[in-house]
Amino acid sequence: MFVMELTYTAPVEDVEEEMDAHIAWLDGYYAAGIFLASGRKVPRDGGMILAGGVSRREIEKIAAGDPFTVAGVCAYRITEFIATKTSADLATVRESPEF
Repeated sequence: MFVMELTYTAPVEDVEEEMDAHIAWLDGYYAAGIFLASGRKVPRDGGMILAGGVSRREIEKIAAGDPFTVAGVCAYRITEFIATKTSADLATVRESPEF
């Protein structure tokens, strides 16, 4: 599983210009079952996405295709973790650690 942290690298006004395209991009990955949760950070200097079911290489490719990235208004920090415990709602994405 991945935590995808977006940090805005441009003024929020520039980010807003790309928002419709970013939301459509998000919707596509929700429909594909890859994105599990997303939203703005507080204070509003970026956002967070929880994603799973793909490789590190694929998640980096997904982040590179974000309209925010393409427009140069954000940078990503991607953290991979093993979700060994989840709520019942996220049971399908639980993972077993490889020792």
